[in-house]
Amino acid sequence: MSMFLSSLRRGALFAAAFVLTVVPAAARPAPDGFADLAARLLPSVVNISTTQTVKAERHGTHPGPDLPQFPPGSPFEEFFKDFFDHNGRRGGSPEAAPRKATSLGSGFIIDPAGYIVTNNHVIADSDEINVILHDDTNLKAEVVGRDTKTDIAVLKVTTDKPLTAAVWGDSDASRVGDWVLAIGNPFGLGGTVTAGILSARQRDINSGPYDDFLQTDASINRGNSGGPMFNMEGQVIGINTAIFSPSGGSIGIGFAIPSSLAKTIVAELIGESDHVVHRGWLGVRIQAVTDDIAESLGLDKARGALVAGVNDHGPAQQAGIQPGDIILSFDGKAVTDVRHLPRLVAETRVDKVVPVTVWRKKQETRLTVKVGRLVETETASAKVSDKPAAPKDQAETVTALGLTLSTITPELKEKFSLSSDSKGVVVVDVAKDSAAAEKGLKPGDIIMEAAQQEIKSPTQVAAKIDDAKKSGRKSILLLVEHQGDLRFVALRLDQS
Repeated sequence: MSMFLSSLRRGALFAAAFVLTVVPAAARPAPDGFADLAARLLPSVVNISTTQTVKAERHGTHPGPDLPQFPPGSPFEEFFKDFFDHNGRRGGSPEAAPRKATSLGSGFIIDPAGYIVTNNHVIADSDEINVILHDDTNLKAEVVGRDTKTDIAVLKVTTDKPLTAAVWGDSDASRVGDWVLAIGNPFGLGGTVTAGILSARQRDINSGPYDDFLQTDASINRGNSGGPMFNMEGQVIGINTAIFSPSGGSIGIGFAIPSSLAKTIVAELIGESDHVVHRGWLGVRIQAVTDDIAESLGLDKARGALVAGVNDHGPAQQAGIQPGDIILSFDGKAVTDVRHLPRLVAETRVDKVVPVTVWRKKQETRLTVKVGRLVETETASAKVSDKPAAPKDQAETVTALGLTLSTITPELKEKFSLSSDSKGVVVVDVAKDSAAAEKGLKPGDIIMEAAQQEIKSPTQVAAKIDDAKKSGRKSILLLVEHQGDLRFVALRLDQS
């Protein structure tokens, strides 16, 4: 009995020792205050006032400029309403003359030479731009350069007064939960300081192709756009750009362009002779890697960006990148998902030679690519055709995928408006509630590859399906052309 109690005591001591080794994560203490930091940073933040000539409506009434949104019954609401009514801006007449519309925003000095950073939407379409310093000095500003895709603009002012410049910080080193400080010009009220935490990273708010926003709960309102977000070292880690709010006021969801992107754009706008951002170009069409696609290609998990097509004579083609490759890393940086690759490429210096790792034939392949320069082009839309039925004697049913496939005949080319050089097999029918229907395949689509092998007949598709089943695959990867656009589709196989 004593031996049994002794073993229990030893077990209890061991358990206690184990518990003591588990140390919970400790939160950093909140700052005692932000007064010293704010006093140091306020001189680097400016208010921006722009004016724009707006033609008055010639017929009927025109509601005029939107009033700032205030809580119902607010004295500010009544003040602005009376102001606009008194100045005749809330109504139109055939004799009404063009008027000047004023908008307000924020910015920050990034160079003592007079360079100021703000949002492009703050100064877009402006006839005149004025910058108001912290000491109320009013200066005329000129636009140095702007980048609409990232909503960043650089202004320049000239003054004999010494200017206090902010310093860029490293947004990549900032963590969710870190304290941040926002300074700006909300509702035209002048230099206003708000504090909060970094709520999230890598937010996509569908504002542009390179969305990678920081999210914060520091109060950001109308007029804060273009202002800086500081870390506790007083460094700029973001440019306050947008808010999510049903009311127009802060509800604790604000977004900022990270400094890791902004400082590169700003440097190009200032340093390039044409004051234009020169973005890198790879020359590929990409799509997301789903779990089914990853499984069909033997990849451990869904990651990277799947190459659906390669531009002729582009950097990717010259480097040996092929359709069906999954780009796993670019210039030594992991491609976490399909949204990540365009940002990595765009931020890369033109003509730089970088390593690229792709997943091909169930193994990693390392290539090198010389990054080209992105030139904006417009893609013509493909002709949309009806969905006529194909002759049944031309088709072969592939029941495992819920598809009816046919060789490409002159009749099908005409009925589906296919190009004269179309290659592969054409989909003439898709079974309802099938795996193919769920993935969006439609009559008129062309299957060009199955399991990364070129397809010339429906029987080849059936053979590839049988091979996939025999090897234990749960899905098969198809390269599909839809109205001129290529994409990969992983279809689940019927294992019955």
